[in-house]
Amino acid sequence: MSHVELQMKTEDGVCPTHVFQPDGHGGGPWPAVIVYIDGIGMRPAMLEIAEHIAGEGYYTVMPDLFYRVGFTGRDGAVAFSTPAGIENWKQNVLPSASPANIMRDTDAVLAYLAGQESVSNEKIGITGYCMGGRLSLYAAGHFGARVAAAASYHGGGLATDAPDSPHRLAPQMKGRVYVGGAIEDRGFDDAQKARLERALTEAGVDHTIETYNARHGWVPSDTAVHDPVATERHWETLFALFRGTLSTRSGQA
Repeated sequence: MSHVELQMKTEDGVCPTHVFQPDGHGGGPWPAVIVYIDGIGMRPAMLEIAEHIAGEGYYTVMPDLFYRVGFTGRDGAVAFSTPAGIENWKQNVLPSASPANIMRDTDAVLAYLAGQESVSNEKIGITGYCMGGRLSLYAAGHFGARVAAAASYHGGGLATDAPDSPHRLAPQMKGRVYVGGAIEDRGFDDAQKARLERALTEAGVDHTIETYNARHGWVPSDTAVHDPVATERHWETLFALFRGTLSTRSGQA
C-alpha cells in the first residue's frame, strides 16, 4: 500500500491531505472514499482508520480539516484533557472546520480524484467520526448524487435546530446513509435520532440508524473510550455499506 501526504490547494490555502492507494485487489482502479477526521485532529489513530479502509480496496483520502488554524492531534490531546481546553477548542478551532469551509475543501478533493487514473468512477463513499460524522452527512446532501454512501460514527449535531444541521439536507441526499450513534451522547440524543429518522424517511433516503453500546468517540484507538468490540462492528457496517454501493474494481459492483 502506498501512502503519501499531498499539499492540496484549496480556495482558502493549502490543505495537507493523506492519500492511501491499495495494493492488490486486481490492480485497480478503485472506488474512492473520503475520511473526515474527528475533532481531536490529525494523528496516527486517524491514519490507522484510513489505512484500514484502503486495505479493503478503496482509494482513500483524508484531508486535515484544521489546516486553517494549524491545529494538530498533539494539540487535540491537550485541548480535550480539560474543560477549559474543550471550551477554547469550541471557540477558536471548531469554527475553522465549518460545513461551508469543509465543503469547499471537498471540492478540491473531488477535483483531485477526478484526475486520478487509479480511481474507478465519479461516485464516492464518505465516512466521518465525531465532528467528521456530522460533516459526512452534510456532504451527502451538499454533493447529492456524487455521494453513493455516507457513514457517520459517534457523530454529534446531526439533527439540531441549527440552520446548517445536516438533517435539513435530507431531500438532497441521493446515496445510502448509515449512522452509528453512541450511548448517553448529549450531542446526538434520542430526540435528534427521532428527528433524523423522520427527515431521512420523509425524503426517501435509504438509511440505517443504530445505537452502539459504546461511548462517544469509541472508534479511534487512542481515545479513553475506545471499544474494540464496537469498533469491529463499525468496520462490519462500514464495509457492508461500501460493498453495497461502490464499485470494487474496474467499475463493476
